[in-house]
Amino acid sequence: MDKSKGTLEAEISKALTYWEKTYLGRGPVSVKSDILRDMIVVILRGILTPAEYSLCKDKEGLLSVKENRNSLVESGLEDLKEIILTITDQEVVSFHTDISTHTGERVMVFKLSSDLQNKLS
Repeated sequence: MDKSKGTLEAEISKALTYWEKTYLGRGPVSVKSDILRDMIVVILRGILTPAEYSLCKDKEGLLSVKENRNSLVESGLEDLKEIILTITDQEVVSFHTDISTHTGERVMVFKLSSDLQNKLS
């Protein structure tokens, strides 16, 4: 692999922004991706709509927004795995995600088949 860690992280951020816009209908305000050992950690900011923030004012609404958003992302998991494979040449062995209804941030963690950070050093 002849790309730098920073280049790969920027490509992942750009691809996930595009995926969010095309698959979920609107993109995040900002995305930061970090390659850490055998993981890619992605923070997406500004992904909740004003209506979702309103729903999050009580516990029932908050849980509903989290569940719906996580289900939407999980339904596109094969696309996400393909994006990571295409950019990094690494297979995703597991995927974890959660959303903060307080800050409007989503965290995505892609666990890879090998230590990508070590391969890039």
